[in-house]
Amino acid sequence: MKLPSIKTSFVEVTSKLDNPPCRIFFKNELEQPSGSFKLRGIGYLVATKVQEARELGKQKIVVFSSSGGNAGLAAAYAARFYEAECTVVLPKATKPGVVDKLSALGARTVLHGAHWGEADAHLREVVIKSVRDDEYPVYCHPFDDRVIWEGHAEIINEIVKEQQLPNFEKVKGIVCSVGGGGLYNGVVEAVRPYSVPVLAMETAQAPTFHEAVKANKVVHLETVNTIASSLGSPYLSCRSFENYKSHPTHLGLIDDLDAVQGAIDLFDKFDYMVEPACGASVATVFRKRDLLKKFGDLKPDDIVIIIVCGGAGINEDIIESYRELITSR
Repeated sequence: MKLPSIKTSFVEVTSKLDNPPCRIFFKNELEQPSGSFKLRGIGYLVATKVQEARELGKQKIVVFSSSGGNAGLAAAYAARFYEAECTVVLPKATKPGVVDKLSALGARTVLHGAHWGEADAHLREVVIKSVRDDEYPVYCHPFDDRVIWEGHAEIINEIVKEQQLPNFEKVKGIVCSVGGGGLYNGVVEAVRPYSVPVLAMETAQAPTFHEAVKANKVVHLETVNTIASSLGSPYLSCRSFENYKSHPTHLGLIDDLDAVQGAIDLFDKFDYMVEPACGASVATVFRKRDLLKKFGDLKPDDIVIIIVCGGAGINEDIIESYRELITSR
């Protein structure tokens, strides 16, 4: 079955950076039609459910999401791709621009609750339960689903299968941002056979991974107040914590404003527009390069891959507002 996600470019950017410790490659998931890597996993989830529905003889498929961010946009895009209906439940404080983007993709939006947790609970406990017998509901969690992780794994599998690197053994690390851990889980599943370490980046304002490791269990943060809103999950998936214990993983922690600076630097150097959530990972090749030392003594011909995960909630005006924020720091 054809998937809604697309193959993205994989480019070496070493020569465009200032004295990197090794060869640096970008995997450009910002190129996905929905604006972020989320379409990989959620698109794959919707595809599998569409196939399942057809096998059961169900003609009317309804996709449900509770995310007003990139996961919701991915669900809406995937639903339109398969000509299915889509309903997204959003917190009441969701910006009108997000509602407009979802509506443009044909999704029905419902505003409920003060935060994502309340919106999601309303979706699962009220909205989905109201589907008719002839409808086939597809629930899309933003990150905590095995099928979604399998979809995200294709980000790395694509590089390997198409032999975009002649020698994958030279890859000494992969950097990705972490909120709830969906992207991280997919990356780990793909690189596990090669034992390639992963650097999981998050901000001090949403340290779900760090807090889980500190407590030696998954914990729920009491508050999440971060500019990097796409990293603003109140908890880490249990699978991410298990992967941390079974796969070589380093944790990177930076301030929100460092993530914002990463997004600005990427725009200035490459003309890429990404959210601060993505800025957290790309910061490692700009002003937070010391974090790459977690991969050990890197040689000039070693390779580090940065997952440029993207984000749809960005434009040039927002970039300029970030620049003003940094200036007043």
